[in-house]
Amino acid sequence: MKTIIFCLIAVLPLIIPVRIAAQYTLTIEIINLKNNDGQILMQLYDENQNKIKGAYGNIHNHKCIITFDKLKAQKYAFKYFHDDNNNNNLETNWLGIPKEGYGFSNNATGLFGPPAFEKWIFELHSDLKMVCTPKY
Repeated sequence: MKTIIFCLIAVLPLIIPVRIAAQYTLTIEIINLKNNDGQILMQLYDENQNKIKGAYGNIHNHKCIITFDKLKAQKYAFKYFHDDNNNNNLETNWLGIPKEGYGFSNNATGLFGPPAFEKWIFELHSDLKMVCTPKY
């Protein structure tokens, strides 16, 4: 009897699959860019507003595609801007209003200033493609 129990305990890990954390891909397509100049700069955040990754993407035919691979299932948010002049800064006028295109996940908008962070948040639980249109 001890031998049978020992054999079951030894074989059990082989029968029960080890659960590996799934990894997903987030693809973001930014469309309707006003020109093909410069690049898109983007920051990806977790639900606690911690920066996770940064990325940049080239613009072709007034659109840009940025992909984040190997993301775990959780809530995320992102913001981006069209760095028209390649100076790595979002240009603003004297009132602080952006002169270059910008946007947030979920195409979230704010009335005066950026939208509340809660409006940007989305849940990733499978591969996901989001399409965004910047504000100018």
